[in-house]
Amino acid sequence: MTTKVNTDKDAIKKVLTRGVERIYPTSRELEKKMMSGERIRLYLGIDPSGPYLHLGHAVTLRKLEQFRQLGHEVILLIGDFTGMIGDPTDKSATRRQLVQKEILTNCKNYKKQASAIIDFSNKSNPVQIKYNSEWNNKLSFADILDLASDFTVQQMLERD
Repeated sequence: MTTKVNTDKDAIKKVLTRGVERIYPTSRELEKKMMSGERIRLYLGIDPSGPYLHLGHAVTLRKLEQFRQLGHEVILLIGDFTGMIGDPTDKSATRRQLVQKEILTNCKNYKKQASAIIDFSNKSNPVQIKYNSEWNNKLSFADILDLASDFTVQQMLERD
């Protein structure tokens, strides 16, 4: 079953302006794409370094739910592979690496917590939960070096 995308101009305008600081590349381009009826895929990547989603996730989760209500595809992406690197919050300390078991324990209640904002029970347009280990576990060190060669250190440092 294909989910019908809502192309109501007022509904789209509301989603693109309320609680939004910037849209890349431009809001005009995204609005045009949404008005075309094309289904967009959006995701929120969550770092599972702790067992609770925090208040900062609420704004993004709400925006994802608004897109889901318009018929777009929404994915909650758990960074279980990249999360093994550890919490990047303290920039002056060495990261404490996490093992897979700790990460899975941390994220086991994320769906329940996010369901206060996102409707996971919607059968016609369900929210997906994916784990980045699904594809990152397949990478070899040679693959990582190949990917890294596409970027300069300066490009990585200037990322917003």
